[in-house]
Amino acid sequence: MIDYETYVRIRNYFERDGLKYSQIADTLALDQRTVARWANEKRYQPRKSTPRKSKLDPFKNDILRMLENHPYTAAQIFQRIKQDGFDGGITIVEDYVRRVRPPKTKAYLKLVFAPGECAQVDWGSYGTVRVGSTTRRLSFFVMVLCHSRMMYIEFTVSQTMEHFLGCHQNAFHFFGSVPQKIMVDNLKSAVLKRTVGYAPVFNPKYLDFAEHYGFTIVPCAVGKGNEKGQVERGVGYVKKNLLNGLDIPDFKIMKPVAKNWLDTVANIRTHGETGKKPVDMFQEEKSCLQPLPVEPYDIGVVRQIRASRQFRVTIDTNRYSVPAQLSGVGLTAKLYPDRVCFYHENKLVARHVRSYDRRQDFEHPDHPKVLLEHRKKARDQKIFMRFLSLSDKAQQYYRQLQQRRMNPLHHTRQIVALSEIYSKEQVTMAIEDAFSFSAFSCEYIANLLEQRSRPVKEPGALHLTRSSDLLELTIDHPDLSIYNKAIDEDENE
Repeated sequence: MIDYETYVRIRNYFERDGLKYSQIADTLALDQRTVARWANEKRYQPRKSTPRKSKLDPFKNDILRMLENHPYTAAQIFQRIKQDGFDGGITIVEDYVRRVRPPKTKAYLKLVFAPGECAQVDWGSYGTVRVGSTTRRLSFFVMVLCHSRMMYIEFTVSQTMEHFLGCHQNAFHFFGSVPQKIMVDNLKSAVLKRTVGYAPVFNPKYLDFAEHYGFTIVPCAVGKGNEKGQVERGVGYVKKNLLNGLDIPDFKIMKPVAKNWLDTVANIRTHGETGKKPVDMFQEEKSCLQPLPVEPYDIGVVRQIRASRQFRVTIDTNRYSVPAQLSGVGLTAKLYPDRVCFYHENKLVARHVRSYDRRQDFEHPDHPKVLLEHRKKARDQKIFMRFLSLSDKAQQYYRQLQQRRMNPLHHTRQIVALSEIYSKEQVTMAIEDAFSFSAFSCEYIANLLEQRSRPVKEPGALHLTRSSDLLELTIDHPDLSIYNKAIDEDENE
């Protein structure tokens, strides 16, 4: 049997386009005989199929009565109707019982909460998201105030303890207050052990967090997730209304997207159960909530780690540097959602922005300085030893440079460099001559070496071309009377 739309297409192909039965059949993926039949039908008149009679028909009313009185199994019903004359197989009995059995609807008590009494929290997941050069699972934290249905959501790429507590903390600041109780599922961040008949064993970190903010932890009973149905519906609402069809190029966009959705959709909609907007009911509930403590809780999770030989600490495949002198030393790491801190002997030695990319290396520019200084000192010591090997006067020459406060390291470097240009004998002689001249500077050494490296021509014989002009000189006798006059003047005075 074909539908009306297929019938119209067959008729158009046949009457308007003039296609053959085989061509229409290939186009519509139908049997050629089906096309031939419907192509010549002037009206769409689907055949009325008459239901086939079943061996079970005489017993169906009895089966319905049995199921209404008691939840019999298909095998029990088969045994009973077989005694009444049914000669069919059990399969058709099972199919019919499965189709007509009354649905089992479990009854639940409706939980009602006073203003400020309780909030419910839960995690949700939705595929993966791009973070830097890698992809991670996209998680989101939901907290719903049970009375007003005011909602807070926060997207993360991890569900570890520091994120769990950090999301709580951010939710409290979003509401500006704290509920009296928080209902949670039996996840390990909240409940370490849950045994029927015994008190739950709470995670010590979460319990300390609850005492700091003044709320009571209320875990759901084992297998009773319906007890926190409001947040369960909230998680589903986030997936269907916000995330369904949302293009997420990178995790960075999720924070503004979540804030905009809360402010423009989730908290201003008319709630299906209360008939009011959560933001309006929250104004009534806010006065019943507890105030925030003066100081926020330190949500950092502590780990004991050891720095590598490259003075690195690995957290979630990423490597973070610490000061080079702490290479191989045991440290204390404190992990926050947005940063990682490293301590040595209760002193903060390094802090980095936490990365959720993978296999990245982060080095603070100050951390390798000590190592570089050690290398520089070793290099300077090597140069100094080479300088001392140039001459017996080298050490005394170095002391003179120190006394004159002339940066002796600079001058020794330059003199050692000159020893790579000139021979050792030339440099030795220059140092000794400079010492004898009290010329203490690498510039003096360089000048001496430069002058002595220049070739000097030997003087040649003097050739006289005009001997009469140069050797036969006429000199007038000096007038000595001027000296007599000067003596007479002195005596008269």
